[in-house]
Amino acid sequence: MIIIHSIKHLQELTEIVRKKDKTIGFVPTMGALHQGHLSLVKTSMQQCDYTIVSIFVNPTQFENSSDFKNYPRTQEADTALLYEVGVDFVFIPSEKEIYPTPGIRTFRFGKIGAIMEGAYRPGHFNGVAQVVSRLFDIVQPDMAFFGEKDYQQLVIIKQLVKQMDLPVEIESCPIVRESDGLAMSSRNRLLTTEQRAHAPLIARTLFEAGDKIKKMSINTLKEWVAQTIDADPYLKTEYVEVVNAVTLHPLKRPTEADIMQLCVAVYADPIRLIDNIRLDKICKSKY
Repeated sequence: MIIIHSIKHLQELTEIVRKKDKTIGFVPTMGALHQGHLSLVKTSMQQCDYTIVSIFVNPTQFENSSDFKNYPRTQEADTALLYEVGVDFVFIPSEKEIYPTPGIRTFRFGKIGAIMEGAYRPGHFNGVAQVVSRLFDIVQPDMAFFGEKDYQQLVIIKQLVKQMDLPVEIESCPIVRESDGLAMSSRNRLLTTEQRAHAPLIARTLFEAGDKIKKMSINTLKEWVAQTIDADPYLKTEYVEVVNAVTLHPLKRPTEADIMQLCVAVYADPIRLIDNIRLDKICKSKY
């Protein structure tokens, strides 16, 4: 495993790889790695000849400066995990390396960027698009791997690739959950013992909602999800939405889409957690 800090060094190595006519898989991360990240890495290693993992906490996607400051940074542990799985290259650039001048690219994603995360985190997706487009320019991967936990982000990135006509294939990978159902997230390590004990209610509620969708209207289902989670004094929903899984268009009736996604954002004060499930599948309560 080679750890790289400069764009120049990284591109010297990727040029050698391309001269061998080998494929490059890319997993962009903000560090604080967990098994969810490693599942993306392992999928890339299975599908591509070489895999590059980046670790960069991107300032432009944080609308809250304290959130950026408090985001967990565990570089030594991260590189140890990546060494264990056998990654080829780890790219750990400085902010100046990524943004030698201020990130001024502006992106427009229309309605898909204006709901859910876009509504509650203004500027977030523009910041995501800035860093992802910059990293794609640098790495020029054949494939890039993203988790479905950040479902709206995944759809946004696919739109970004389409808008910029980038020659990279976006591969979506399933959510990885803890044994009690909680979706794996770097933010989980910020939860107190009490918050961590109550947080699995989020996943349990989503999977129960998967059972109830045949019996309830979408509005009633959303109300039930919010009320069930909010009944726990450690948790507070920020939004509950059911959308077309392809277009992210909010739905009023199940018949409006063949594939539906139930998405939530929940505060375990002050930690913000997100999760989602696919409603068109049989979602038996697992947890």
